[in-house]
Amino acid sequence: MIATIPARLRLDNAANIYPASMSKHYSSLYRMKVSLVDPVDTDILQAALLRVSERIPTFRCTLRNGTFWWYLDRCKALPCIRPVKPLKHFSFKEQEGLLYRVSVEGKEILLDVFHALADGNGAMCFLLTLAGEYIRTRYGVSLTYNQLVWNPGEHPVYAEVEDSFKTVFSGRHGQLEKNVDAYHIRGNVLPFSAVKDLRAVLSADAFRRVCRQYGCTVTELLTATMLWALQEEHRIDTSARKRSVLKVSVPVNLRPIYGSRTVRNFSSYVNLGVDVKDGYYSFPELVAAVKAQKEHDLRKENLEPKIAANVELEEMLLVRMLPLKIKHPIIDIINLLHGDRFCSQTLSNMGNLEVPEEMRIYMTGVDFILGRQRGNSGAFSCVSYNGKMYLHMTRKVAGDRFEMAFLRQLSALGLSVSTQLTNLA
Repeated sequence: MIATIPARLRLDNAANIYPASMSKHYSSLYRMKVSLVDPVDTDILQAALLRVSERIPTFRCTLRNGTFWWYLDRCKALPCIRPVKPLKHFSFKEQEGLLYRVSVEGKEILLDVFHALADGNGAMCFLLTLAGEYIRTRYGVSLTYNQLVWNPGEHPVYAEVEDSFKTVFSGRHGQLEKNVDAYHIRGNVLPFSAVKDLRAVLSADAFRRVCRQYGCTVTELLTATMLWALQEEHRIDTSARKRSVLKVSVPVNLRPIYGSRTVRNFSSYVNLGVDVKDGYYSFPELVAAVKAQKEHDLRKENLEPKIAANVELEEMLLVRMLPLKIKHPIIDIINLLHGDRFCSQTLSNMGNLEVPEEMRIYMTGVDFILGRQRGNSGAFSCVSYNGKMYLHMTRKVAGDRFEMAFLRQLSALGLSVSTQLTNLA
């Protein structure tokens, strides 16, 4: 069934930083979950998992060290339903080599993913395809498949597991963007085993109405609200050495831009923000600044050079010939020097999920949660489904002033929000 897929795939261009930065205290993890109307039947889900992981064969792979690079390689172990674990350091041994974990908690199907395997869009495709196959089997319904929910009976093709960075940008010259260090929220850092998650649920329609008032998108309004909260935190911060640049890093899904079908990593980012050295901005000014920057940065002539530069660096003969044991610490150092330093927070918005109508009867909600951040105090993630917006604010610091300022601004915009605080680790 997977004859068209190579047995070994080199990690894509964006994925190399994740095994390089992994330590006993940190793994780049995120969690997704689908909530259903009935408690999950684990036997039916297990059978669905085997079928779906054959349909999307990278989810049958483990991580291998090659002489020069890391690889995804076919894993001998079959995926199976695992107990729910804290969203902290990821143990491949506990998953028998697999780079993800599927768990069940009551009516919820949970998917924890190590970022080297897939970005959020690829993992969401896997989770929704799994949920679709489970619903089809348990309730005996026929599904109308779409871009997010695939037919497990079809054969996988190479385009679905390719490194689209190489397909699109190989051989092109690029230029790394220039950045300045951004302001970071201070606070008492929680133990490595702790991650706080504040979940907020609000009306997607009400949020879009506010967006129309300001003439912006959902992502732009969320980003502006985060910048507003960063200003409030910056205003209170008494440090004489605090930086004046406030930036929110927003991942950009490159698939619709370049027509990619891959379920691996294929995203870039834009850093949106303001410099408050000459004073703070009003909320409408923040929205206008974010909107203008995003429009500018997402033009192909501005977005492509930094992506092409990363691919070009990987393709350099000297870099290719360096053994992995030398590359490993170098990639980690580069990530430390050029990663979270240039942003204050991250916002990953999956947008509005469209699933087959036959699934909506059985699906009550979808969540997307980012794990503990390496350099920043926390991160926001968001997904909308069936009229509701599910927003998660994770943090590794004890204080929640930033998150509370964000929620106050949402209330000031006339939005009603319900919240729930949990510890993910």
